[in-house]
Amino acid sequence: MALDFPSAPADEEVYDRYKWSATDSVWNLNLPEYVPVYDFEYLVIAGGGGGGSYNAGGGGAGGYRSNVSGESSGGGASAESLFRAISADSYTITVGAGGAGGAANSGGNQGSSSTFGSILCVGGGAGGGENGGTNPTVGGSGGGGSSPDVGAAGTFGQGYAGGNAGTGGGGGGGGGAGGVGGDGVGSTGNDGGAGVASTITGSSVTRAGGGGAAGLLPGSGGSGGGGDGGGSGAVGSPGTVNTGSGGGGASWGYDNVNNAVGAGGSGVVILKYPDTTSLSIGAGLTSSTTTSGAYKITTFTAGTDTITVI
Repeated sequence: MALDFPSAPADEEVYDRYKWSATDSVWNLNLPEYVPVYDFEYLVIAGGGGGGSYNAGGGGAGGYRSNVSGESSGGGASAESLFRAISADSYTITVGAGGAGGAANSGGNQGSSSTFGSILCVGGGAGGGENGGTNPTVGGSGGGGSSPDVGAAGTFGQGYAGGNAGTGGGGGGGGGAGGVGGDGVGSTGNDGGAGVASTITGSSVTRAGGGGAAGLLPGSGGSGGGGDGGGSGAVGSPGTVNTGSGGGGASWGYDNVNNAVGAGGSGVVILKYPDTTSLSIGAGLTSSTTTSGAYKITTFTAGTDTITVI
């Protein structure tokens, strides 16, 4: 996990599981030789925000954090620090649910956070709704505005801002982990922000796209699973499950009492680690494990509980 080491340590000063060597100018692991240490790669994505209702903005993607070498984290930040897991240590994992879409002329709902140990990803921001009566919310990526509101901000290192609404009923697209949501123009809604591609599972998969906005001409969901916005008289589409993508916003003139708009997609936590170790996984988590070369890859798709490195 990322650690905030002292900036001017004394020789043999101990911090967390490390000891400073003034001779070598390096922090060395300060552990008994028999304790195994494993390098983990991780991808953590929170649940996406729900799209709003009535000239509505798209939901923002859930916060995105990764330490996969050569890949950017959400919000344009570089890949995060090495994560060294210690044998017999335990870590709590939570997979955030997507936020519900707004109903009866209201804004959407915020996505729920995902965690891996101390690594926290913020749920995606809710899309604004009710023709500007409900503001979008800040999230991992921000929700898009409902005419005439501005989009909400994303969280630094996790995602981008949602787009601003147009003046004629077109909503702003929800922010994505890889880009801002588009601004509405007049009565035309704009697209959700782009997601981010990762190869942690062995193939390139894009996740955490922003939801498209509603409008006379609606916006499309951002790459990586963002839901499409609804056109005149139509609801938005949900974000794709286990991508943390935002849901699409709904337009006007539909049965908003009986039809909720686009919900955000649920998040995901993916761990890649040497095949010389295993995980003991609590019953509260839904997961699957595959093997690729000398590594195991465990994907957590729902729930919350503790894992132990064994």
